[in-house]
Amino acid sequence: MAGERILVVDDEPAISELVSEALKRQGFRVDTAADGDTALEKAESTLPDLILLDLMLPKLDGWEVCRRLKNQASTKRIPIMMLTARRDEREVIAGLEIGADDYLKKPFSLGELVARVKALLRRSAPDQASEKGVQIGPLKIDFVREEAFLSGNLLPLSPTEYRLLETLARHPGRMVSRDELLAKVWGYVVGDTRTVDVHVFRLRRKIETDPENPKLLHTVRGRGFRLDWEGNHEDPAR
Repeated sequence: MAGERILVVDDEPAISELVSEALKRQGFRVDTAADGDTALEKAESTLPDLILLDLMLPKLDGWEVCRRLKNQASTKRIPIMMLTARRDEREVIAGLEIGADDYLKKPFSLGELVARVKALLRRSAPDQASEKGVQIGPLKIDFVREEAFLSGNLLPLSPTEYRLLETLARHPGRMVSRDELLAKVWGYVVGDTRTVDVHVFRLRRKIETDPENPKLLHTVRGRGFRLDWEGNHEDPAR
């Protein structure tokens, strides 16, 4: 993995320079932007392989930049990692809700940043699945086209949401642990499993009629999650 183009968006020159140099040492090509307007312009003109996006930016904040990029056909598939110094989990969830694929809280080590960038690039790469797909109740997942349908309607899933759903769908009726999902979907050997919980929460809102009483995506308490229509299994699940 080398040569991928990364757009670093941060209005603090010292942080932008440190991050850029760390990425360049790993063989990445790096562009930078110090405000939201410039970030949009560079993302649309260079189509980077990944964007590191600070939330607190002049002109347009990171949330609005992310929202606009994810709503444009040419940029919606670009993975975005949000960088935030904020401690309010609701703001992190808000970023993930509008399409961000991951987040990293400041202060962070450059080693962790590089590792997570590589992991996000790996999981965002096209999957060469040989199976065509699977049907689970009203939910149909097309592994070849990387699309999911609920009762025949195309689901508006982010790349991360789709990969999470596909990982569960490849093991229908079986519990998949949070650690396993973290490794297969995010590429992390170790990490914060709350990332999994946040994305499951988002995914349920898209595939369940009543997310509080799921019929497809079930929680196996203290262990992980299972994708199964009606959940007729012995595991204590929600």
